[in-house]
Amino acid sequence: MRKNSFVHYLTKVLIDILFYGGILCCIAAPFVMPYVLTGLGYPKTRQIEYAVIILSSGVCALCIVWQLKMMLKTLLGGNPFVPKNVTCLRRCSIASFLIAIIFTGKLFLLLFTPSSLIIVMIFFLLGLFCLTLKDVFKEAIAYKEEQDWTV
Repeated sequence: MRKNSFVHYLTKVLIDILFYGGILCCIAAPFVMPYVLTGLGYPKTRQIEYAVIILSSGVCALCIVWQLKMMLKTLLGGNPFVPKNVTCLRRCSIASFLIAIIFTGKLFLLLFTPSSLIIVMIFFLLGLFCLTLKDVFKEAIAYKEEQDWTV
C-alpha cells in the first residue's frame, strides 16, 4: 500500500482524542447530569431517565469510536481489507442502530425534540451506511484473496 499520509496520522490523533474524551464524559456524566438538567429546567423526576439515555448512547458512541480505532490501525499497517474490518463495521452498525433506538424511545417516552429526531435519522443512516460498507469490504477481501491465489 501507499505511504501513510499526514491525514491518516491526524485522523488517528483525533480519534484518540474523541475516544479518551468520551471515556471522561461517560465517567463524569452521572455526576454532572443532575446539575445540567436542573440548570436547564428539567424536572427532577425525569433526571434518571435522561442520565440513562445519555450514558447508554455515550457507551454506544464509544464503541463506534473504538471500532474506528481498530480499523485505522489496519489502515496504518498497510492492509485495510481484512476480515477484522468487516467485523468492526458490523459492530459499528449495531451500535448506531442502538443509538437510534435509544433516541426513538426518548422521542416517544420522554420529550419530543427536533434534535432527537435528527439524531435518530443520522444514526439510522449511519447504521445502514456501515452495513453497506461492510459488504463492500467483504467483496474487496474476496477480490484480494482471488488475486493473491492467481499470482
